[in-house]
Amino acid sequence: MSPTTLPADKAKSPSIVLRFMALPTDQIIAGAQGIGGGRVLEWIDQAAYACAVQWSGKYCVTAYVGHIHFTRPIPSGHIVEVRSRIAMTGRSSMHIVNEVRSADPRDGIFTRACDCLVIFVAMDPDTGRSTEVPPFSPETDDQRRVWEAAESRVQLRKAIEKEMEKQTYDGPSDAPRMINRFLAKPTDVNWGGNVHGGTAMEWIDEAGTACTMEWSGERTVAVYAGGIRFYEPISIGDLIEVDARMMRTDARSMQMSIHVRAGDPRGGRESLRTAIHATVAYMAMDNDWQPLAARQFTPRTEEDKSLWEHAGILRSLRGKYSPKPLVVAPQHQHLD
Repeated sequence: MSPTTLPADKAKSPSIVLRFMALPTDQIIAGAQGIGGGRVLEWIDQAAYACAVQWSGKYCVTAYVGHIHFTRPIPSGHIVEVRSRIAMTGRSSMHIVNEVRSADPRDGIFTRACDCLVIFVAMDPDTGRSTEVPPFSPETDDQRRVWEAAESRVQLRKAIEKEMEKQTYDGPSDAPRMINRFLAKPTDVNWGGNVHGGTAMEWIDEAGTACTMEWSGERTVAVYAGGIRFYEPISIGDLIEVDARMMRTDARSMQMSIHVRAGDPRGGRESLRTAIHATVAYMAMDNDWQPLAARQFTPRTEEDKSLWEHAGILRSLRGKYSPKPLVVAPQHQHLD
C-alpha cells in the first residue's frame, strides 16, 4: 500500500476531527477578546471539506453554510478542536454538522464555541458537473437524530431562498454600507484551483465587522449567520467586491446583507457576477465584551424599507419552521 492510500474502511469514515492552536495572527482586531468569526468559519470549511472528500472520494465544493451560532469567543493560545461529521446525503450533496470547541491547554477542558451546518457537493473533475456520492445510512440513535435535524432544515432553506428571490438588493439606499475591492490572490486558492470557501467567508466577516464598527463606533462581533449561499466559483486574479449593507437593527443586533461579487477585472465593475450571498447578525461590545444596545438605523428609501421587512421575514421563517438542534452533546469535555 502506498503512503497516500487509505484503507477502505478509513477512506469512507463519516467524521473527522482537526486539532490545532489558535494563533495571535488569527485575530483581526487589536485588543479583541477572541478570534474573529471569519477565521472560525474558515476552520469549519476546511474541516467540513476534509470530511466531504474523505466520504465521497471526490473533489468537493461548498454550496451552503448556515445556522451558524457563535456562542463565545475563542482566545488566542487555546487548543481548537473542529469536529465534522456527515449528517445526511443526497445524490451529490453531503450535509455536514460541525462543532468548534476550544480549551486552555493548562486545564484541557473543551467548551463549545460555535456550531453550524455545511453542505458540500461532489464534482466530476472531467465534466465539471456534480456527481453521485456514497449514501450515508444512520446506524445509531445519535446518527438518526442528526439526520432528522438536518432534514428539518431543508424546507426552511427553500422558504428562505424563495423570500430572497423577491429582493433586488440594488435599489437607492441610505443604509450604512461598506464595499471592499481587491484581487483574488494565488494564496487564496483551494485544491480545485478556485478561491477557498473559507477564505471567502473571512472576507464576508471582515466587511460586515468593518461596517458595523463604523456605524456603532464600538467593537462588534458576529453572533449568528442565517445562511451563506455559494452561487459561482471565484478564480485567482478575479476582481472581488465584498458589499456589506445594513438591513435592520433591533435592540442589540445589527443584521447585515453581504454580497461577494467577482469577475475578470478587464470587464470592469459592471460585469461582476454574484458569487456568494450571506446574512449575518452582529452585536456591539463594551470594553468587558458585554453586549451593548445597537445604534438604531431608520430606513427611508423604498429599497431600505423593503430590506428591513425582508430581514424581519427571514427571522419569522426560522421561528415558524423551528428546526431541530444539530448539536446536543455536552458543553464541556476534558482533553483526551
